Order: sequence, then C-alpha cells, then structure tokens
Amino acid sequence: MIRRLAQLCLGVMLAWGPTANAEDTLVWLLRDLPPLTIFEGPRKGQGALDQLLPILIERLPEYRHQVLHVNRARGMQMLREPTFTCDPSLLWTAERTRYVVFSSQAFVVAGNGVTIRHDQQDAMAPYITQGQFDLQAFLDAHTSRVGAIAERSYGPVIDEQLKHADAHKLALHYGNDALGSLLQMQRLGRLEAVLGYWPEIRYHAMQQGIVSDDLMFYPIKGSAPYQRTHIGCSDTPQGRQAIERINQILREIPQEQIQQSYASWLDPVMREQYLRDNPSFFQDSPAP
Repeated sequence: MIRRLAQLCLGVMLAWGPTANAEDTLVWLLRDLPPLTIFEGPRKGQGALDQLLPILIERLPEYRHQVLHVNRARGMQMLREPTFTCDPSLLWTAERTRYVVFSSQAFVVAGNGVTIRHDQQDAMAPYITQGQFDLQAFLDAHTSRVGAIAERSYGPVIDEQLKHADAHKLALHYGNDALGSLLQMQRLGRLEAVLGYWPEIRYHAMQQGIVSDDLMFYPIKGSAPYQRTHIGCSDTPQGRQAIERINQILREIPQEQIQQSYASWLDPVMREQYLRDNPSFFQDSPAP
C-alpha cells in the first residue's frame, strides 16, 4: 500500500506543468543504484529511495519537480554547474563540499566492498585476511585490475587508495550501465575484482545473467562497515534553501521505516547484522 501511494504521489508531482504554483524547478538526479533506486527489471521503482523520493516531493510543493536519470559522472558534472539540481544518494566527501551542500543523514547503507569470482578464490587468497580484502595490496600487485564506476565515492579509505593507484590497475566505467558492464568484463577474465555494494552487485549480476553464487563479496580492510548517505544539492542560493527544507522533512519522516525497506534487500546474514546495528544509526554523528 505504501509503495503504491508513493508511486502515485511521484506520478502526480512529475505531471505538474508550467501552470503549477511554483517558481523553480528542482531537478532530481537519479542513478541506477539498487536497492536504493531501480531503473529496470522485475522490481523497477521498488527501491528504498524510490519510496522516499515521492515523500520528499509531496512535502516540497513550493517547487516543480523533474526526475532525470543520469550516470554518476554526468550527475556530478551537473552538480558542479550553477543549476538547481539535487542528488538524493550522495556520500559526503570534503572535495564535494566545494560545490555541493549536503543534508543531514538520509540513509545508512552497508559499506562498499569488492567482488571476486568464486573460481578466482585461490588466486585472490593472498589479499584476503580474516574475511576482509586488502585492496591496497591488490593494487600494489603487478597483474591485478579492479573495476570501478567513474566519479563515484566508495568511502574515504577506498577513495584514497584508488586516488593513488596506477591508472593501469583501474578500469573506470562512465556508462549508464557501468556496473553491469564491469561484471561482464570480470566474467570474461578482463578484471579480477569489481567494487560496489553487495546488494547492488547481486541485482546487476542477475540482470546480466550472472549467478550470484558464482561471486564472492568481501568488505575492504580498514573501511567502515556502514556508510551514511545524504541528499546533496548544487551549492547555489536555491540549493541551500532546498537543503534547509529537506532537513526539516527528514526530521519528520520515521527513518526506521526507510531503513527497514532497505534491509529487505540484504541477504539474510547481512540483514540480521544490519538490523541489530540499526539503533545506532539514528544517534547524532558527524556529517560524513
């Protein structure tokens, strides 16, 4: 029922025309990021953020709203421009604060990690210790390559390691189906590892006809188990004003409900741990 109502609200808000009693058009930048946003497949439009966005739109009647599907690189380019654009699923980074104004916490998601193929487990064993993947050691190896989505932040630890990595060790993909393409490259043996969120990887693997049991996921050594996502708007007078309103709305929305919708996408072991840790997500914490 909640999902149907959310989809109805989104449809109504997006149908607003130029005659609406709103002066400005807020452009929402969405990327295909299961299980937050889902563009294609049998669960299209059923992601956790797909349910939150209509609530935000409904409670921001002072704006017209437009939803634009973009890849990560294009989305960041638009946020750098003096336009009225907002991305509802951004990680905070110091570099982004130069051109993005961030909301308070919107989601808490399980952290990024690395996926390898099951048949490569023995070859990757030197980089796996106590269930974690040593990305730095992997990048220092002479023959290894890791796939990543261009201009995506994977969190401070991973970002710093990628920043200093040899360009030949990275396969950066800019396309609209970047993760799906990287997984195909991995299946063909052109990559040893792919970075991403495990629920996102599992979903895209299914879309690519890759059996998820053929893949193994490991958290990155030294990185946090969870990441706090934020809504980010272009750092303009319009964007700053919108973030003030969005922060008010986020305080009113029962976050536990949003987190439960996200948890439903996790595998049983990860879901149990996520829900056990859930109460700490709502304690006061720094913006990142």
